[in-house]
Amino acid sequence: MTTGSPWFRASEQPGAEPIPQEPGPGPYGSEQQVPYDHPQQQASYGYEQQGPYPYPYPAEQPYGNGTSVPYGTGGGTASYEHGAGTAYDYGTGTGPGPAYGYETAGPVHGIAHEVPNEAPREAAYEPLREPYGAEGTQELPEVAEEAPAPVEPLPGPGRAERRRAAAKQGRGKGRPAAGRGPGAPAERPLSRVEARRAAREAKAAKDSVGVVVGELFITLGVVMLLFVAYQLWWTNVLAGQETNQAKEKIEDTWAKGESKPDVFAPGEGFAIMYIPKLDVVVPVAEGISKPKVLDKGMVGHYGEGKLKTAMPSDKQGNFAVAGHRNTHGEPFRYINRLKPGDPIVVETQDAYYTYEMASILPQTSPSNISVIDPVPKGSGFTKPGRYITLTTCTPEFTSTYRMIVWGKLVEERPRSKGKPTALVG
Repeated sequence: MTTGSPWFRASEQPGAEPIPQEPGPGPYGSEQQVPYDHPQQQASYGYEQQGPYPYPYPAEQPYGNGTSVPYGTGGGTASYEHGAGTAYDYGTGTGPGPAYGYETAGPVHGIAHEVPNEAPREAAYEPLREPYGAEGTQELPEVAEEAPAPVEPLPGPGRAERRRAAAKQGRGKGRPAAGRGPGAPAERPLSRVEARRAAREAKAAKDSVGVVVGELFITLGVVMLLFVAYQLWWTNVLAGQETNQAKEKIEDTWAKGESKPDVFAPGEGFAIMYIPKLDVVVPVAEGISKPKVLDKGMVGHYGEGKLKTAMPSDKQGNFAVAGHRNTHGEPFRYINRLKPGDPIVVETQDAYYTYEMASILPQTSPSNISVIDPVPKGSGFTKPGRYITLTTCTPEFTSTYRMIVWGKLVEERPRSKGKPTALVG
């Protein structure tokens, strides 16, 4: 055994003196066992201890020949001679040396069979199958490696399935699943293809709703535009046709020389009105009915009930008429442009009646019927005479108020004498 080992026989230590033995019984053929618990204490049985480490807990260790020796644990080294020259080293220090077939590189307990140590060994507990003892050989039993315990899979779906389920739950938050309740089986999470298909279907449904709503708004807008076009343009076209026919019918009656009746039927045309400044030529019919008179583009005469007014041929009174300001021919659209002295001519079967514009009332309530009285209030007239009153709605495109224009008769000219100056000039 090399001297580099922490363990050696006492006889091999240079300069070592024999250790005297104290008499007494002992388990190893000696007379007494002396515990070695002091750095300088010399033990019996051929043991020698070096170093400051005591061996506080002896133990017995079998080693092949049926005998046992006490040994301790510590950082020192110890050796002993036993039997007829059979040498056994054991130690627990840091030095290398096999112990029961094991190699140790650290503080490991064990009894070592003396073998040459040519170099320090770093591997710990490397199995060696070597004989030991005086009576035959013995091999360390093989230790069967235990198979690793099977890893049980985590309960529940995998990571991908949990993510898809969470995403689906987030999309449907706040909407209970149909047919789901306590105890109902869990719904299978959608696959990637199914999720994409569902997303496309949802987007298509949403887009279809948007398309339907957009189409409804477009349709509504088109209908409104058509209605506006009908009111502002087509009704004027129709009214123009109606007024032309009414005017021709009136002139045909006059041409035939038929006598005029004392009372005209509602909707029957009996005169033609001219407003040269506004380039207006429009038939005058009896009554102010919208479907029978006004919506046909004609001017209606207040000649019924409480609203009955005088005729142009009457020697005294107020000839009052009404007409649309917008749509349906809009004959009175620009009467607000008339100025005092502007002529207004009414032609009947017998004569031309020329009035001069006298005053205007820009706005009044529809219930103010005093504006068509024989001596109209607000007109500036103070005594009975032969007057004319034009009424229409205001502001434009509404019927909230009424606009009133008054005039005074300045000339009555038989038709046999030709047209008055206001129409010829």
